[in-house]
Amino acid sequence: MGDQELPGVLVSGFEGPYSICEDHVGVLQKHFNLITMQEFLENKTHFGPKIQAIYLWAGKPHINQELLQSLPSLRVIASSGVGLDHLDLKLIDSFGVKVANTPHAVANPTADLGMALLLAVARRVVEGHQLAISPHTENFSANWLGEEVTGATLGIIGMGSIGYKIAQRARAFEMKILYHNRKRRSLEEEEAVGATYCERLDDLLQQSDFVMLAVNLTPQSQGLIGRRELSLMKPTATLINVGREIILC
Repeated sequence: MGDQELPGVLVSGFEGPYSICEDHVGVLQKHFNLITMQEFLENKTHFGPKIQAIYLWAGKPHINQELLQSLPSLRVIASSGVGLDHLDLKLIDSFGVKVANTPHAVANPTADLGMALLLAVARRVVEGHQLAISPHTENFSANWLGEEVTGATLGIIGMGSIGYKIAQRARAFEMKILYHNRKRRSLEEEEAVGATYCERLDDLLQQSDFVMLAVNLTPQSQGLIGRRELSLMKPTATLINVGREIILC
C-alpha cells in the first residue's frame, strides 16, 4: 500500500517544542500518512479532505471551530495522555468526531514521580544536593536529613489507577495509607495496599503527614483544595500535587 493510500493524520510537526514524540513517529508512519500542521496550513484545499484523524501531543495542534470546519473527513481526535481539559468536547461532538485518550499509559510514571517528590521533600534532597556540590560546604547538621517517611501517614486524594499505584509504592515504605475517593475501593483492594478509606476529606487532611493529590480534573475537583482545606492540615504536613494545577485554588 502506497503512502498516498494511507489515512491522513494531522500532527503538530516533527521539530520544535511542540513536535510529537520522536519514538512515536516510526510507528505512526507505518499505518498513516502524517501531515504536519505547517503543510496543512500551506495547502488546506489539498490536505483538508485527506485528514481523517488528528494526533495530539502536548495539546497540539490546537483544536478550534475553524480547524474542524476545514477537515470534512475527520473522524477521530487521539489525545496522548489522560486529561481532556484542553479540548472543547461539546464542539468536537457537534462535528460528529470521536475523541480518544490514553488513561492508563502514564499511571506508573506518574506514580513514580509522586513518590519521588514525596521522598525529595521529606529528605530535603534538592537542598542536600546543593550543599553537597557547593565548594563552601565543610559539614552539615544532621537536621538536613529531613523527616522520616517510614511509618508516616500518607493521605491520597483520588484512588484511581494512579492513586492506587502510589499506594502500592507507599506500602513498600511502611507508610500508613489513608484515601478519599468518589467511590470506595473493594475490601480486597484496600487490604492489598493497607489503605483505609476516609469518607470525609477533612478527616484525611487532619490526619496525614503527606497529602497526595491524584484526582482527575472535573468540574467537581476544580478548586478542591483551597485555604480552608490547607488550614485543616498539620502545620508540618506536605501537599504534593500530581494532577492539574487548578485543582488548587
